[in-house]
Amino acid sequence: MIAQDKLENQVFLKESLTYLENLGFDNIKADADGYETPKSYLKRGSDISITPDIVAEKGGRKHYFEIGLKSEEPKLLKSKWRFLDVLTRMKDHRFKIITRRGHYKFTQDMLDDLNLDKSPIKL
Repeated sequence: MIAQDKLENQVFLKESLTYLENLGFDNIKADADGYETPKSYLKRGSDISITPDIVAEKGGRKHYFEIGLKSEEPKLLKSKWRFLDVLTRMKDHRFKIITRRGHYKFTQDMLDDLNLDKSPIKL
C-alpha cells in the first residue's frame, strides 16, 4: 500500500496483523496503533520514502509483507514492490504480498507486470 491508501485501509491492515500473529510471527512492526513503525528507506534525488506495510520475524528470518489493494498510483506501488523484492533478495529475507477478495486480479496483474513469481496470501 502506498501512503495515501493507508488511511482508508486500516481495517484490512489490522486483519492482516491478526492473521500474522496467529501464524506465530513475532517482533511485528507496522504502521498501525500499538505497533512500532518499520524502517523507512529514502529514494535518492527525491523526497519519496518507502516504508514496508508490515515487517515480522519467524524462525530467525525477517519477512516483509505488502498489502495488495487497488491503488490510484500503480506506478508508485510497482516501484515500491520492486525495491522491496530486491532488498529482500540481497539480505536473504522473505517478501510476501497479502491481498483480499476484490483485489486478487489487480494484485496478480501487478506481480505479472513486475515478473515476480509470487503467490499472494489471500485473506
